[in-house]
Amino acid sequence: MDSLEESINEDLIKERAQCSFDVSELTYFLDDGKENTEQRRKFEKIVFSFKELKDPVSEEYLSHKEKYENAIRKSCLLVKITKENFPDIESEMTEKLGINGIPARVAQAVKDVPSFLVHFGLFVPTIIGQGDAEQLSYWLPRALDMNIIGAYVQTELGHGTYVRGLETTATYDPETEEFVLNSPTLTSYKWWPGGLGCTANHCIVMAQLYTKEQCHGVHNFVVQIRDEETHMPRMGVRVGEIGPKMGLNTTDNGFLEFQNYRVPRKAMLMKNAKVLKDGTYVKPANEKLTYGTMVYVRVSLVSEVALHLAKATTIAIRYSAVRRQSKLKLDEPELQILDYTTQQHKLFICLATSYALDMAGKWLWKTYKKVSRDIGHGKTDSLPELHALACCLKAISTADAAACIEKCRLACGGHGYMSSSNLPLLYGLITATCTYEGDNTVLLLQTARYLVKAWNREENAIDVKSTVSYLHLAYNNRYEKWDNTTENIIIGLQIVAAGKISSSVKSLNKRVEKGLAYEDAWNLTSVQLTRAAEAHCRAVLVNTYWAETQRRTATLSSSLRVVLQTLAELYVVYWALETIGDLLQFTNISENHIVELRARYEHLLTRLRPDAVGIVDAFDFTDELLNSTLGAYDGRVYERLMAEALRSPLNAEPVNRTFHTHLKPLMQGKL
Repeated sequence: MDSLEESINEDLIKERAQCSFDVSELTYFLDDGKENTEQRRKFEKIVFSFKELKDPVSEEYLSHKEKYENAIRKSCLLVKITKENFPDIESEMTEKLGINGIPARVAQAVKDVPSFLVHFGLFVPTIIGQGDAEQLSYWLPRALDMNIIGAYVQTELGHGTYVRGLETTATYDPETEEFVLNSPTLTSYKWWPGGLGCTANHCIVMAQLYTKEQCHGVHNFVVQIRDEETHMPRMGVRVGEIGPKMGLNTTDNGFLEFQNYRVPRKAMLMKNAKVLKDGTYVKPANEKLTYGTMVYVRVSLVSEVALHLAKATTIAIRYSAVRRQSKLKLDEPELQILDYTTQQHKLFICLATSYALDMAGKWLWKTYKKVSRDIGHGKTDSLPELHALACCLKAISTADAAACIEKCRLACGGHGYMSSSNLPLLYGLITATCTYEGDNTVLLLQTARYLVKAWNREENAIDVKSTVSYLHLAYNNRYEKWDNTTENIIIGLQIVAAGKISSSVKSLNKRVEKGLAYEDAWNLTSVQLTRAAEAHCRAVLVNTYWAETQRRTATLSSSLRVVLQTLAELYVVYWALETIGDLLQFTNISENHIVELRARYEHLLTRLRPDAVGIVDAFDFTDELLNSTLGAYDGRVYERLMAEALRSPLNAEPVNRTFHTHLKPLMQGKL
């Protein structure tokens, strides 16, 4: 990038010159090592050397059909590049490369999302997690080699997050040793699965299992829905695409109907539950084991949304360093808008959040792997805590990322509204994550069920798990006097969470004592319960981010360590100020403490200001990945905006034909 020095915006040159740390060191830190950075850069260089990945016309100008076809073309090219250059990539898929079968960042060369996201992110992991040895040996090589392309088909027209309410049926016929799949109602049609509409020829189908006239609940089935040679839907299968959406319009979300469609007994994934040849049903050791795919995806989503947010903050902060607007003093030049404290207030918390979610995502992934190993050895006692963590962190991380990306868009003014800024597309992507893989409110209520049980265990003097161990301090009123230290604030946020959990449990119990059925009492208390779950998750996030920062920065240079700790401190103080009302209710914070916190927050903004561009540069996004007129490395915002405007098809001719067909007759009164 040094060769571009002369063409780089002068303000960005100054920003990079004043950075107090080595940007490369931070990049290596984010990639978990220099070797990973070099591998990623090598892959990105290879991928973006292919001109076929560049769009001659911006996708915004393509039709719905053309967007899908263009995404398929590029996704297939990415798979080809991956196989040719990184033949062992499948073994590393979930370790270093995300859930796309190709490096997660490079996959974003396809605008919106890559076409095979669901295949590698849901279809393959479900086979791995739910298939027995025989099924793994048959299905997994075909799936990894992409001899077949799969979708994960759970959501229906009438049911989404409420999995137990799914209506699709799989009835076992012992005479033929087959399951008969049916969609008995319109609301039982599968609806929304990505890749289902036109791409997949196989899918994991979640259906109510019936054997010997008894329902055994929802189970997974591997089902072929299209002919592998002609791609035509098979007899008994009706499949199609559901149409345009708010975002993700390169993805063919689909619908699916079954009419007496037969599949062999071995189509049911039988690692946990089983159906014997005579129709005898064998229960899993733990029913929660059958929901492993959903936990996996929720765990993965935390890091995924951190990546999207990192792109948005890079765009907004670079633009804010280039954009000059208004004067504080008449005899001075217009200010970079990043020098305004209000702009720093908007953007620096977004930057801190991207780092917080990145660290939380890595921590959660390690937790997931540990619990998975334990399950492999027959130990499932940590599964409820993991499920609760995955639920609330998915909910809070996606909600936070959506709010922050919208802040970034608004912080870029009118130019942020342009599709070419890439901020609207990022917002469309991120808002979808708030709904898929579990509605956020419902997920918070699932976490709340775990928290209520944890509080009841604490009341009965039974040890609680690590992420709710703070309940012990709160229950026994062991809380030190407020002193405004970072560690003290974190404890304070834990006390808030404990207080809200306690209040929710008391409200719930009072309603039950008055004669309400437990679930009716739960429903009436649900607003309190979701707020308790939010407070718990915030306490976990803040504590994890701060603790991981202290642990992971210990070996870094002092200059970088100071910057990362300042960023983490900003995050902690910001959330203290955002929850002042709760802190006043549940802790002994005083008015003077609040005044000090506000001054400290403003000071932290000032301290981070000189390093803001360096911090986002460390994400190391290529211009191809950012795909933004506002966020390119060179900062030539206005030239790029103008160049993009000239690409509009409406500028292909000086006079649009509507002048002759409509406008001229209108102005001449001849319509």
